[in-house]
Amino acid sequence: ALFPDDPPRFLSRTPHGHYREDTYRQELSQAGFLDVTVDAVDEISRASDPTIPAIAYCRGTPLRSEIEVLDPGRLDEATDHAARAIAARFGTGEVEGRVRGFVITAR
Repeated sequence: ALFPDDPPRFLSRTPHGHYREDTYRQELSQAGFLDVTVDAVDEISRASDPTIPAIAYCRGTPLRSEIEVLDPGRLDEATDHAARAIAARFGTGEVEGRVRGFVITAR
């Protein structure tokens, strides 16, 4: 919402844009790996309040670099905006959400 003409794309790309098990299998097979297995691991992520995930995403991932390229002076504003958006959806207290990771083995 802060950069409507050129929004950061981190959340739609890896790691959040790379979520299909068949894509992992296909790409690894094309790269020459054999016996590719992909196991999903599902958990719940919890934070004491909405500011924690906002800080984690806006300052602790490549999203930070994208925000700073668009406008280096707006990192705090973007973090606050993200915290408000999370609070609007999940409440102002403890927040939780589903997370999924993949354990991939291949030879």
